[in-house]
Amino acid sequence: MGVFVLRIGHRPFRDKRITTHVALTARAFGASGVYIDEKDETLEAGLLKVASEFGGKFSVSSGINYEKFISGFRGTVVHLTMYGVPVDEKIEEIRSASANGDVLVVVGSQKVPFSVYEKSSFNVSVTNQPHSEVSALAIFLDRYYQGKELGRIIVGHKNVEPMEKGKAISMLPNEFECNEILEAEGADEKLLKHVTAVSALAITIAKKAGANEDLVLAGSLLHDVGRTKTHGIDHAVAGATILRRKNISPEVVNIVERHIGAGITRDEAKELGLPVRSYLPVTLEEKIVAHADNLYSGDRRITLKETMDNYVRKGLTEQARRIESLHQELSLRCGIDLEQIEVPM
Repeated sequence: MGVFVLRIGHRPFRDKRITTHVALTARAFGASGVYIDEKDETLEAGLLKVASEFGGKFSVSSGINYEKFISGFRGTVVHLTMYGVPVDEKIEEIRSASANGDVLVVVGSQKVPFSVYEKSSFNVSVTNQPHSEVSALAIFLDRYYQGKELGRIIVGHKNVEPMEKGKAISMLPNEFECNEILEAEGADEKLLKHVTAVSALAITIAKKAGANEDLVLAGSLLHDVGRTKTHGIDHAVAGATILRRKNISPEVVNIVERHIGAGITRDEAKELGLPVRSYLPVTLEEKIVAHADNLYSGDRRITLKETMDNYVRKGLTEQARRIESLHQELSLRCGIDLEQIEVPM
């Protein structure tokens, strides 16, 4: 189920800017994709580039016969028009009608054919005064999602970091960029083989668990970057410090900082001489990378028992239990014991 936007009346040589704003607003406010009536490959490419750089799944398709599309749409069709019923009077009904299906929001320009009014499930206005279709779409989507869309976290290749003053953009590195970082920090062949092996397993788990594969890829390849500076228990903290200085996205930094075993508690951190805070993995992606690392010694895959026995020999019985619990949690999530997962060659 999702919300899609249909932009009609697009004129490629005159409306590229306003249609771009309609599509960007749709994406930012929670829609899953946009359809545009006139074919405009340049517009498509520009919008897909934004989605690629800033993350999230967002489809773009132009050259749509809007009358056939509306007629064949299986779901709730909402036409935004200044002549419609006020949005606040209809939004609950719209939300109820679309509870088990998709929503198509039709956004026109000038002279929308009357057939659109007839074929739409709802004709809704965001004030009955002339104003931008961009603002109407934003307000409708905000009403529809009840403001929850503003709290969505989308992690892309580029990520704007909120701050009171100034500008900051963090990066979610791709595989090539991760390898560049490792090379720049002086990673040796042994380390590269290890992170490559861990990454292959982590990505396989991520696919089965429905995790963010881009985050898992970056986090798993960079999880031991701190070992270029130290091989102590503090290598995770060292790695996180390296990545913060390079403006790598906080989500990746957290994966790196929380990857040891099944995490380190605040009290354990204090005893170990680490900065005093919790290093327990919180997100699914953090847990996947941490445990994929648990199942490798160098580039050799090992069993859960081997990992736990190693911890117990060091007197870390509680930590071993946490690793076992993490293994069970992820196995349940994947629907298969992680030890049975085979990594594609």
